[in-house]
Amino acid sequence: MTKFSRRQFILTTAAATAGTLLAHGCNSSTTNTNTTPSTVAPTVNVNPADAPETTAVKLGFIALTDASPLVIAKEKGFFDKYGMKDVEIVKQASWPVTRDNLEIGSQGGGIDGAHILTPIPYFMSLGQTKNKQPVPMYLLARLNTNGQGISVANTYKDFKIDLESKKLKDAFAQVKSGGKNDLKVAMTFPGGTHDMWIRYWLAAGGIIPDQEVSIIPIPPPQMVANMKAGNMEAFCVGEPWNAQLVNQGLGYTALITGELWKDHPEKAFAMRADWVDKHPKATKALLMAIQEAQQWCDKPENKEEMCQIVSQTKWLKVPVKDIIDRSKGNIDYGDGRLVQNSPLLMKFWADNASYPYKSHDLWFLIENIRWGNIPADTNIKQLVDKVNREDLWREAAKTIGIPTEQIPTSTSRGVETFFDGVKFDPEKPEEYLKSLAIKKV
Repeated sequence: MTKFSRRQFILTTAAATAGTLLAHGCNSSTTNTNTTPSTVAPTVNVNPADAPETTAVKLGFIALTDASPLVIAKEKGFFDKYGMKDVEIVKQASWPVTRDNLEIGSQGGGIDGAHILTPIPYFMSLGQTKNKQPVPMYLLARLNTNGQGISVANTYKDFKIDLESKKLKDAFAQVKSGGKNDLKVAMTFPGGTHDMWIRYWLAAGGIIPDQEVSIIPIPPPQMVANMKAGNMEAFCVGEPWNAQLVNQGLGYTALITGELWKDHPEKAFAMRADWVDKHPKATKALLMAIQEAQQWCDKPENKEEMCQIVSQTKWLKVPVKDIIDRSKGNIDYGDGRLVQNSPLLMKFWADNASYPYKSHDLWFLIENIRWGNIPADTNIKQLVDKVNREDLWREAAKTIGIPTEQIPTSTSRGVETFFDGVKFDPEKPEEYLKSLAIKKV
């Protein structure tokens, strides 16, 4: 890939008043709380030698708060800043639809890349697609850490379900003794992040997924309606749907997923490998824009405006009140627990949230082996090296002037510790798998 430096960007006269904003496109100290977004990213003339091969791309997203970096990159002009002036951000109905649209690509009426559950690019690369054929994918960035929740129906309030899932095991036993045996909990996509969170939590409390409770897929925007209809006992989903459940008085949050695993990886930005290979400069431009948008989203003074923007009908189509509090780390669990300024809030850039650690992808793959979603003999380290393109993330970060200390020096974040004391050593993933009492493999 051709490298180019920031000095090769020539600022236009119109952008001159932006001053120091240009050096680090998210350093504005002002807050615009208008519902109509304003473009803050300065226009940049890209050196013709570094111009994107195309200015057009179609990217998909699901109506979740963690899609904010793509939305903000579009609405605040960060894509335009790097020459990607024809980016389409297209709402997807569900994660399976996202996968299928990635499979056909924009040339077939689908999309080229997406805000996506981290494991899906790996599934697609392994041939878990509609046509059962591999679609090579690249994972280019992590979009966020934290920011998901596990919520339960109001019928379980007396059991005071929280991080200790053993309480849910006891509750299920009582419910079953009353004659209700068809117990369901929901997640958003088999093998996806929410599936992994709720399975880990259930198993840690001695509940055997798929035996003692059914685990069903429901698209994120449909979670609250399905809980209202009594179709599940609990669900795991990203925001704002846990907050909306609480705000509508239909259930409460047992835990936010940062309690399960502090600063855990979540959504990713991924693209078809053939699109990236054909458009390396355009890919770099997209990454630079998204990285700047992630920094912008993480600034406290921008939270109000971010939520005003993403709440709009064309994006999440939810009231701002369902988004804003948890975006700031203010958690109303709905059962009397209130937490202000939680350090486990959704992060887009802070604490290396954007960098796609290979060690995290290894965990997702070993967990999917645990639950039988991919073959046990899969060479997961080789697969991660093929799909995870953290090298492209680094190149983009250096080009926009990210300080060296904000760029990880290793592709591993090291040993991870979960809420139940279990540790995952990415150097020994098989030992981690062997240590788990409840598993299909």
